Amino acid sequence: MNREQLAHLLRASTQIAGDPDILVIGSQAILGSFDEDDLPAPATASREVDIAFLNDPGGQKADQVDGAIGELSQFDEQFGYYAQGVEVSTAVLPTGWEDRLITWQSQAMRPSRALFLEPHDLALAKLAAFRDKDRAFVTALLNAKLLATDTIIDRLADLPVSPQTRDRITGYLRPWSS
Repeated sequence: MNREQLAHLLRASTQIAGDPDILVIGSQAILGSFDEDDLPAPATASREVDIAFLNDPGGQKADQVDGAIGELSQFDEQFGYYAQGVEVSTAVLPTGWEDRLITWQSQAMRPSRALFLEPHDLALAKLAAFRDKDRAFVTALLNAKLLATDTIIDRLADLPVSPQTRDRITGYLRPWSS
């Protein structure tokens, strides 16, 4: 995925839901902080963008986006990428994440006013899920030195997960710890 494709999905999502206030919470939120040319290939490998709306009680807007431009939709078939409408509560995030959101402004995404998870908060959300693809994503960012392990570890204390999950994440991060 690249920023042009992301902007296309944001514009389409805004039109479908009638709401410009979007939060990108999946792996492609990394494009809010870095241009695709500055990222390792595994960080932009996903064909999907997880899109949530800041005001979406009941998830109706997310459902509209998912139905119109989601996986296996005509949009997906035509362009080769898609949006997955999700609710903000889908991601497990550390306390204070809202204060660290990233804004990437682009004429190409207007009229959307998208916000993106800060990269360290995004990494923690991925490590909380701990799927193979999530670990590959975080590993690529750590190996490219685009994340500070100390920052992730500091925020881990504010991640609402079990002690076992916290230990698993700490163990995973050990090779990159100073």
